[in-house]
Amino acid sequence: MKEKLKKISVLGAGSWGTTLAIILSENRNLRITLWSVFEEQVKKILITRENKDFLPSVKIPLKIEVTSNLKIGLDSELLILAIPVQYLRSILRKIKKESLNLKEKIFLTTAKGVEIDTFKTPTQIIKEELKVKKIAVLSGPTIAKEVIKGLPTVATVASKDEEISLAIQNIFKSTNLRIYRSQDIKGVELAGALKNIIAIACGVADGLGLGINAKASLVVRGIVEIVRLAKKLGAQPETFWGISGLGDLVTTCFSSYSRNRFVGQEIGKGKKLKDILKKMKMVAEGVTTVKAIYKLSKRLKIDMPITKEVYLLLYKDKNPFQAVRDLTKRPFKSE
Repeated sequence: MKEKLKKISVLGAGSWGTTLAIILSENRNLRITLWSVFEEQVKKILITRENKDFLPSVKIPLKIEVTSNLKIGLDSELLILAIPVQYLRSILRKIKKESLNLKEKIFLTTAKGVEIDTFKTPTQIIKEELKVKKIAVLSGPTIAKEVIKGLPTVATVASKDEEISLAIQNIFKSTNLRIYRSQDIKGVELAGALKNIIAIACGVADGLGLGINAKASLVVRGIVEIVRLAKKLGAQPETFWGISGLGDLVTTCFSSYSRNRFVGQEIGKGKKLKDILKKMKMVAEGVTTVKAIYKLSKRLKIDMPITKEVYLLLYKDKNPFQAVRDLTKRPFKSE
C-alpha cells in the first residue's frame, strides 16, 4: 500500500466504535466519520457531542463527522466495522445496495463472535456478502473504558495482506493502542469469539463466590477446549497463547467492565437470562456465540465441557451448583 490512509469511517456507534473514532481523531492527518444506523442516536450525539448510551461523559471531538447517512459513511478508504456479528450481515446488505465501488476499500472488523445459523466468522460473512478481498480483523484485550482513558493497550490486526496490516498499524501509531500483526485471521477471530464463553463461565464462578482458584481453572481448561476446536477448524494453535487469545481471555474473564463476565455473574446469583439481557444496553456476544459453538462442537464431536455447561445454564436453566459439580466430577485424565 503505497499511500497512507487518510479517510476512515467507523460503522457502528457503540462503546468500541465510538472509542476508536475518538482515539483516531487525535491524528491530525486523518478524516474520521462515525456512522450509526440509528438516526435518533446520531441526533443526540450531534446535540450533546456525547454518546450518552454507550460512552457517557466522554466528549466526541467536532472533528469527527457523525452521521446516519450511509453514503457519507462509506466515503472512506478504510471502513471499520464495529458491529456485533449477529447484525453484521444485514448492515453489509445495506452497504451493498448503497455502493458498487467497494473492491478498493479496506474492511476492518472488530466483532467477536460467530453467526448463530451459519457458524461463520465476521470476515467470512464480509467475503460472502461483498465479494471483497481487502479484509482484516482487529482483536485483543481492548476494554473501551480503559482505552478511552488513554491507558496503554495492545491488540492484534490480522490480514493475509501484510501491507494492509502495516497501514492499520500506522494509523494507530500516535494512540495508546499498540498494534501487533498476524496472518492467522481464523485464529484471531475464533479466539475473540470463544473467549466470551469462558468469560461467562468465570462470571458464574464469581456469582457463586467460588474464588480465584476456580476461575484460574476455568481459564486454563477453557483455553484447552478453545484450541481443541480451533485446530479442527484450521486455526494456528500458537495464536491462542498471544494477545488475541490468552490476553483477551484473561481480560474478559477478570475485568469488572466485561459484559460477558457480568452475564455469568448474574446467572450465578440465580437470575434468569432474559431478565439480565433486558437491563443491558450493550451486547454480550458470548450469549449467542455459545449457542452456535455448542451445536458446532456436537456436530464435529469435539469435547467442550465448559461450553456445554454454559449453554445448559443459559438456555436450559440448569442449576449453577449442579453445573460446577458436573464439571468437577468428570472422569480423571492427563493434562
